[in-house]
Amino acid sequence: MHPTEQTSPALLLGPLLRHVDPVSATVWVETDRPCEVTVLDRRARTFCVAGHHYALVVVEGLEPGSTTPYEVRLDDVGVWPPSDSTFPPSRIRTPGGAGAFRLAFGSCRYASPRTVEESEGIPPDALDLYAQRIAEQPEDQWPDALVLLGDQVYADELTEHTRSLLHRRRDGRTEQRSPDDQVADFEEYTRLYYESWQDPQVRWLLSTIPSSMIFDDHEMIDDWNTSAAWRATASRQPWWTGRITGGLVSYWVYQHLGNLSPDELAANETWQAIQAMADDDPLRDAEPMLRTMAELADAEPATIRWSFVRHWGEARLIMVDSRAGRVLEERHRRMLDEDEFAWVEAELRRAADEGVEHLIVGTSLPWLLPHAIHNVERWNETLNVRHHGRRRGRLAERIRQAADLEHWAAFGHSFERLGAALTALARGEHGRAPATALVLSGDVHHAYAAELVRPEGLEARVHQLTVSPLHNQAPHPIRLGFKIGWSRAARRWTERLARLAKAEPTELEWEKQAGPFFGNQIGELVLEGREARFLLSVAELGDDALRQVLDRPLSDA
Repeated sequence: MHPTEQTSPALLLGPLLRHVDPVSATVWVETDRPCEVTVLDRRARTFCVAGHHYALVVVEGLEPGSTTPYEVRLDDVGVWPPSDSTFPPSRIRTPGGAGAFRLAFGSCRYASPRTVEESEGIPPDALDLYAQRIAEQPEDQWPDALVLLGDQVYADELTEHTRSLLHRRRDGRTEQRSPDDQVADFEEYTRLYYESWQDPQVRWLLSTIPSSMIFDDHEMIDDWNTSAAWRATASRQPWWTGRITGGLVSYWVYQHLGNLSPDELAANETWQAIQAMADDDPLRDAEPMLRTMAELADAEPATIRWSFVRHWGEARLIMVDSRAGRVLEERHRRMLDEDEFAWVEAELRRAADEGVEHLIVGTSLPWLLPHAIHNVERWNETLNVRHHGRRRGRLAERIRQAADLEHWAAFGHSFERLGAALTALARGEHGRAPATALVLSGDVHHAYAAELVRPEGLEARVHQLTVSPLHNQAPHPIRLGFKIGWSRAARRWTERLARLAKAEPTELEWEKQAGPFFGNQIGELVLEGREARFLLSVAELGDDALRQVLDRPLSDA
């Protein structure tokens, strides 16, 4: 993976264009050795993590609303764009220009189509096809931002190619084994990112469209932090510490670092310490420091905030960590702890105070689910609380884990609190209401649009937009289950089930506006003034291009 024959450094991954605001941008790369990385005359030294070398170049002094092509140089040798590239030049496009703001989003990308066996029956990669499509369009039709809502890599579902690499690496060292040939440590996590981000199409896309990312469970392990019982079982395993620290360290390096603005980077003690180490000795390994950070983040989630904010003029993204910071004690289950939820509410109020037209909440797990599934999750949580520690409680826990009953509905207090925060915003209680409040999610391997219809009299329209997967599949039982989940009969039956368990009913009411759609897919928002539209494109088996299946207005403007 790290050749040493070249006379000059090589680019292994990237460039990834990450945080972009009206006057600055950050560009992330991985290289094969220590070097100096240059982008638009701004320079950064690489830092070392377990023998791997990375850099984050902060480019400042840009003009609002400008478009600036860029190259990447390593030790003053040009390495990007590739000499044989057929794609348009990579460029940095800052907010502030005329025209609509376009945002692409999706989740759940299982590896690369180059390494997936045809026998797995996975449709074409929507992200690859999307990159090909926009590369052929005029630049003013390109998205201004890309939001990836979890499961950027799958640590617990390996391709045959990666499984073979890991077997050769381990060579009988059983102390590194994770269950079912899953990844075990930071080094093995790096293979997942190589596999996922080296497609020429995706590499170009990530080099020219600013990306924002949040994890879901598969970056760590399936059902991560589903419940206290799940957590107790997992943390007793001899491989758990290596697995979770490797996962969090790799997430920090490959995803989280690029989510931070230049001001946040300047205030981040871990990043500043790593930069100081690299300036002193670019070969000094930051992995022990990051491993300590990860161990503390796993044991005490409040020590780090994975959630973040993106400012896009008339649009605002509040990306919410709905995995790492959960409160799992059965009688006080929360999707977010008190400090984290208070931070989310403060950011919502701030957006209203600043007159944002479109408030976007990103959360890997859907807030508004098909009604029948919502009712089952409320039923299950109620049984777990009422019968905790007893036979019925243990049965309810087994059902919870087997059926993945872990969305916002399974954290009833948090579901209602997010609803209260969004409806207060939509009523105009914190200033002029935005035109739309949009909850973007993934996870469930199909797409749908739902709208909040009660309470009535909201000044803003509140939508749940769910798009998943980018590159995976939904087996027939999942397709059938989600189709049934929206049916009136299933809703009535599960409402009775929830009442029998004395589950607390919600006063919120929502209706499905579109879907469900299956296949690999990518969503787009088109925002201009107070107007908003939701577009959805899908690829099924046998397709060689994305098919647009939905173009739906979201606002009253």
